[in-house]
Amino acid sequence: MDEARAPTVNIEVLKTERLLLRPFTPEDAEFILRLLNEPAFLRYIGDKGVRTPDQAASYLLDGPIRSYDRHGHGLMRVEVRETGLPIGMCGLLRRQPDQDPDLGYAFLREYWGQGYAKDAAMAILDSGIRVLDFPRILALVAPDNARSIQLLQELGFTLAGSTPVHPDEPPDSIYEWIPRNSWLDHTPTP
Repeated sequence: MDEARAPTVNIEVLKTERLLLRPFTPEDAEFILRLLNEPAFLRYIGDKGVRTPDQAASYLLDGPIRSYDRHGHGLMRVEVRETGLPIGMCGLLRRQPDQDPDLGYAFLREYWGQGYAKDAAMAILDSGIRVLDFPRILALVAPDNARSIQLLQELGFTLAGSTPVHPDEPPDSIYEWIPRNSWLDHTPTP
């Protein structure tokens, strides 16, 4: 990795009973290439134009890795703790400097419906308030993405409005999460 572009901040590795969430490195390019070209990613998140391993490495350097330096957080690689197998990404994004962070996640289709997204999101939300001290976290979701909406509601997010994201598509729904003590006793497993 180009030393000039290496993260200069130390990002906390998060652990749950089943998962490990760690900062991305350019060596994750093959995995991110696959994830960004999954049909659900293209439909609900968008086409990032990443078609080669070099483009995937650039995406990581210019996106998640740059976010670690700028904001102290960003999308993280989610892997199965026992095997190290990468299955998705989850983290907090900062789209505008003065805006609340928003939760983002994407998983390979074969790992849907197994609770991995919820586990990862809970670890990220816990870190967002415990380490980063955010008073509120947002999530943007396509209004027809029923699975993500269900997950956000299970996590305690509530509908707070909508915002245009792409000019030719319906606006994304904005969900809001304000820390409550209901599940915050959940502490990721060390």
